[in-house]
Amino acid sequence: RQALEEMRALYERNQADVAEAKAGRTDLIFLIRFRHCCLLRNQRCLLAYLYDRLLRIRALRWEYGSVLPNTIQFHMSAEEVEWFNRYKKSLATYMRSVGGEEGLDLTQDIKPPKSLYIEVRCLRDHGEFEIDDGTTILLKKNSQHFLPRWKCEQLIRQGVLEHVLS
Repeated sequence: RQALEEMRALYERNQADVAEAKAGRTDLIFLIRFRHCCLLRNQRCLLAYLYDRLLRIRALRWEYGSVLPNTIQFHMSAEEVEWFNRYKKSLATYMRSVGGEEGLDLTQDIKPPKSLYIEVRCLRDHGEFEIDDGTTILLKKNSQHFLPRWKCEQLIRQGVLEHVLS
């Protein structure tokens, strides 16, 4: 905000000096150019800042999944939330188009797994959880289970499960 206010003040001073330079005061041209360079520098800084935030928001989709925690959403502007939702929909459309009928979930196995099954502890009550073979498991607080890694990775990111390291 400070950079925007500074840019607005520089722009207004430049407009006034341009009017005087047109009237014949050529000594103001260097000052006008200097202010213009300052404006361009601030613009580049703001664009770099916004691009960095965009990259961080994109990374949040891969880290937390399609639903962001409220604590993170609280610190985002309405435009950033809108961009996140559009990116989420675009990624979902792409994942459905790849990998046959069910699609391919690219957010699974971000790091290559060392084993296909892992031991997990449930951090809060979640209810029933069905794995591919049709087995239903009740995820209660403090219960431990040996589950396929790819099925529970999303729940680990959401904070429902915790990977128990031996």
